This record gives sequence, C-alpha cells and structure tokens, in this order.
Amino acid sequence: MRIGVPSETAAGETRVAATAETVRKLVAQGHAVQVQSGAGQASAQTDDAYRAAGAEIVDARTAAAAELVLKVRAPQHDELADYTPGAVLVGMLDPFDAEGLQRLASAGLTAFALEAAPRTTRAQSLDVLSSQANIAGYKAVIMAANAYPRFFPMLMTAAGTVKAAKVVVLGVGVAGLQAIATAKRLGATIEASDVRPSVKEQVESLGAKFIDVPYETAEEREAAEGVGGYARPMPPSWLERQQVEVAKRVAAADVVITTALIPGRAAPTLVTEAMVQAMKPGSVIVDIAAGRGADGVGGNCPLTQAGKTVVKHGVTLIGETNLPALVPADASQLYARNVLDFLKLILSKDEGLKIDLADDIVAACLMTRDGKVVRA
Repeated sequence: MRIGVPSETAAGETRVAATAETVRKLVAQGHAVQVQSGAGQASAQTDDAYRAAGAEIVDARTAAAAELVLKVRAPQHDELADYTPGAVLVGMLDPFDAEGLQRLASAGLTAFALEAAPRTTRAQSLDVLSSQANIAGYKAVIMAANAYPRFFPMLMTAAGTVKAAKVVVLGVGVAGLQAIATAKRLGATIEASDVRPSVKEQVESLGAKFIDVPYETAEEREAAEGVGGYARPMPPSWLERQQVEVAKRVAAADVVITTALIPGRAAPTLVTEAMVQAMKPGSVIVDIAAGRGADGVGGNCPLTQAGKTVVKHGVTLIGETNLPALVPADASQLYARNVLDFLKLILSKDEGLKIDLADDIVAACLMTRDGKVVRA
C-alpha cells in the first residue's frame, strides 16, 4: 500500500506522524512510504534518515494523495483538495469537532481518530492521549520552573536556607501524574487533587500528598468513580467543598499545574480569579487546559489566555495549548509508535487494507466513511 506522511501545517505543530523507526517497519511489511520533504525536520527526523529507512521523499501533494495518509492533526481546509477520495486518513482528528469531521466526509475520506480508542488494556499501545499527555505533564513543570523566580529544591547554603517550592497539581490523570513525578525530581513538595478517590494511592506513591475531600452522598461517590478511565462531572455540593479546600492550598502554593479535561466538554474551572488574587506574587500557574474553557480562551482558570503567558495579580499564567509540540522529538517517537500499532489492526501484509468493524478499537476510531460521518 502507498502510505503518505505530509508535513503538519497547523500553527506551532512540530510533530510528525511517522519516524524513521516506524517507516522502516512499514517498508519491511511491503508498503511504499512517501514522506514530504522536511516533514520531520522539527522532530529531529531528517530526509536522509527517512531515505535510509526505505522511504521516498516527495512534495506535499504527492504525500497527501497517497492511499493511506498519516497525520498528527487533521488536515486544514485548503489541504483537502490534495487528498484522494476513498483514501484512508489516520491521525488525531478531534472526534468532537463535528464541522471538521463533516469536511473529511465531504472529501470522501475514510478517517480514523486515534483519540477515540477505548481505554482498554488492549488499546494501551495506541493510546495517543496518554502518550502525549505524559509529555505535557513533564513539560508543564519544566516551563513552571523556568518562569518561577526561585529554586524548586530546598538548598542549604552559607547564605541561608532556601525552602523547597510548593507545587499543587489539580487533576491527576496521565499528565497530572507525570507533573507530580517531574516536580518531585526537581525537589519540590507537592499536593494533588482529583475527583477520583482511586488515584489517591498513585499520588502518594509518587511522594505527593493527596488533597482529600470526603464524599457525603452516593451520587458524589458514583460520579467520582468515572467512566472508561475518565472523570465525570461532579455534583455541585462536592465541587463547592472541593473548591474551598483547594483554595486554601492554592493560596499557599508557589506553582499550580492544572490538567482537568473532560472529553467533549468545556474544561471545568478549578482556579478562580479570587484564588489567583490570594496567591503570592511571583507564583506560577501552568494551565494545560488552556483554550478549552467555556469561552474557548481560558482553561481551568478563566484568567488564562490560550497561547500566551500573562501576568495577572502578580501571578504568571502560562497558557500554552500544545505542550507535546514543545518536545517534538520524543512526542513524535511515541505518537508514531501509537500510529504503527493502530495500523496493525487495519493493514494486512497479504490483503492490504482490511477494516474490520467487529474490532472494537477500529469501530470506535472510525469517524467518516463513504461520504458520511459515522461516529457512534
């Protein structure tokens, strides 16, 4: 099969959907891989490395016109003219972007959105959300440490002792856990909060303290368990108590990392303007949910500005919207392996493309086919 790997054209996107490592494996399976010239440059993947792996270096139109196209982000509107009707597209296509999916359907593409893969043991190797969130959690702490005007670790010097930074992580999914681990390595003291009681043990195993808010009703306890590995919206009664408890910890914090996202919904507000005002001058907030707030600009904090670093009430708010793209070499390596593992489900060495909708992963990821949006 002819597989194309075009360059990413979305603003600030530095990742690439295939690396020399994964290209070599696809070529070994008998596929012809065409990579757009310069597609991997920002990810430390050179054209020479792709050639050595067996790929052909081509222009943008040739890569996009392949039978199977591998992307990180969905192609933009003006790119779709280069795609071949009936071709297969695999990437992070945003399953909740109805307008974007309709464009892909109108272009005649069979499109698979890898973010829609079920959170099951079998799908772990192709879980793009986890692989990229892991990087986001790491980078969030590094950016916070860079913006924070003091040390992270405790230092005992001849001039006196410097206290360790206090870090609060709100939302303990994959990104939150990596943020805890990274902040711990840098010597900070860490507290973390999440709506799911099951993560308390994980938080404590990484050396952080869990901010515990007791559940008072069966409704609160049921919502806290979540569905399919994701958190569910919590009842207002619990959220009010959590906000009071978290506000105390945020006021004393030097750095706050917020990571709370619910698929298909606006990011919940975890840090209010009043909480920011109570923080110490020089404190830092890294809002991983930037741009996902109800207004499309903020995130877990309404003062966040998507794509910008701003100072409000003496607190630095970092609103980077694509943290994995700031670590493009490793982000691309992990993403490309996720893609390769998904392709094993739809590509056969002997039969070529084979879309088996009896496979729960394939069925869940299929977004468009035969000119229609088919997402369940």
